[in-house]
Amino acid sequence: MNNALTGIAQAAPAIGMIAAFACLIGGLYLLRNGRDRRKGVLLLVMTAVLVANVLIWTLPTA
Repeated sequence: MNNALTGIAQAAPAIGMIAAFACLIGGLYLLRNGRDRRKGVLLLVMTAVLVANVLIWTLPTA
């Protein structure tokens, strides 16, 4: 990461990954217990989107 990131911008990837892990656990829990399959799948999709966003934030630009 470059030195241009300050304050909350430095913490955003970590917060995003914590949220991604929480969504992953919640989605798997809903799918495994068969409570609400649609919400479980949506949580897993949201996990993929959050991880992709963190990758975009942290990868160096050319």
